[in-house]
Amino acid sequence: MVDDAAAEVPAPALPVTWRPRNMRIVGYGLAAVIMVTMVLLAVVLPPDWRLVDRLGLVALGLVGVGVMHLLARPRLTATETRVTVVNSIRTHVLEWPEIVDARMPVGEPWPTIDLADGSTLAVMGIQSNDGDLARTNLARFQALLRNRGEAQEPPRPA
Repeated sequence: MVDDAAAEVPAPALPVTWRPRNMRIVGYGLAAVIMVTMVLLAVVLPPDWRLVDRLGLVALGLVGVGVMHLLARPRLTATETRVTVVNSIRTHVLEWPEIVDARMPVGEPWPTIDLADGSTLAVMGIQSNDGDLARTNLARFQALLRNRGEAQEPPRPA
């Protein structure tokens, strides 16, 4: 069910939030570059450009910043009672017993969690391009899952 590597990692204190390091640096760094570039461009344009044209450039920069924010916002938050998975567009709030397993096969960009209803959910808050940090974060989440996850099976009738 849960990786054996997670058995060696102690579960962190709750609440805990995991965020991808590299994607946040790149996303928010590019957002700053886009906004500064558009503002500077709006300032240095020739005088025959009207104010509405300059404001349009700044607005276009704001759209770019919004897109970069969507790429940089994913996170995984675990509390005593629930797990919140925030991906680029959607947010999923799950109870611990709903999560059956968490895994990230080699070559996958982020882990997936298997849910009790048979579906899977991508967890973009941990990203494989973070290397050892991603593996450690996944192992910590798996340790929490081992301690708080799926409910005990009822006793079988004799």
